[in-house]
Amino acid sequence: MLRLPPLNWLRAFEASARALSFTAAAQELHMTQSAVSQQIKSLENALGRTLFHRRVRGLELTDEGRGYLPTVQAAFATLEEGTAVLVGRNDPDVLELHANLSFATYWLTPRLGRFMDEHPWIHLNVATSIWPHEKPSDSAAVEIVFGQGKWESRVGQRLTHDSVFPVCTPELAREIQDVPGLLRQRLFDLPGTLQSWDSWLEACGPGPHKTPPVHRASTWALSLQWALQGLGVALAHDTVARDLIAAGRLVRPVQLAIPMKEAYYLIAPEGSHTNAAAKAFKIWLLREMLA
Repeated sequence: MLRLPPLNWLRAFEASARALSFTAAAQELHMTQSAVSQQIKSLENALGRTLFHRRVRGLELTDEGRGYLPTVQAAFATLEEGTAVLVGRNDPDVLELHANLSFATYWLTPRLGRFMDEHPWIHLNVATSIWPHEKPSDSAAVEIVFGQGKWESRVGQRLTHDSVFPVCTPELAREIQDVPGLLRQRLFDLPGTLQSWDSWLEACGPGPHKTPPVHRASTWALSLQWALQGLGVALAHDTVARDLIAAGRLVRPVQLAIPMKEAYYLIAPEGSHTNAAAKAFKIWLLREMLA
């Protein structure tokens, strides 16, 4: 029977596969780049398989590496979850929540008082991030992430079916009569999302619609603040803009909207390892999403 490789070799492989960089993996693991590279080489020798192609500009997983990665990640996830239970981080009164920053700011926060009033026994421990691959809290029992639905062998439960549309202050909207008028304003957007101003303008139909230079922010938590300051027009979606529109702080200067390809997803483990606070939050969240 083949002996399992040492845990530190597997950790080096998992970190390197996520970053596709021995240097980045070394920084994450507080090791030297050469030590990570040597551990990967030792792992490949033990398995008799090449896991990475070493390219000039970085790493590329081989077919064997891509096939092995989900197994290693699932094993580490099981170890982390079991360890959390063993050392008491699964306190039934503590909700360890990892949430997308924009979701936490614009959807969760306005509704959080209702959750706290309904569950006064729960103590929150919330970490935020922008993209799903960021992990500010490895102990999170519940995660709310933004993307297309699959991350590292985990499958999320879809929470939203949004549309994408422009928003700005009511004062600025009075200067916008049509799409050409909108394009004379400063435009705000995010890099890394599947829809952009180009996508929205394409849906406008025929016309000489040329996208002007776009100012970009890493998160809607920032681009919507720019819009709230009256600096220009932001591309937004229902989950982050709904409450701001209802309060009259933002408006839609042009009504055209396009379906959003991405969504917010709930990732929450089932079974005995889920504590009471996580179970209560999941029930409340799903109910609020239907309201």
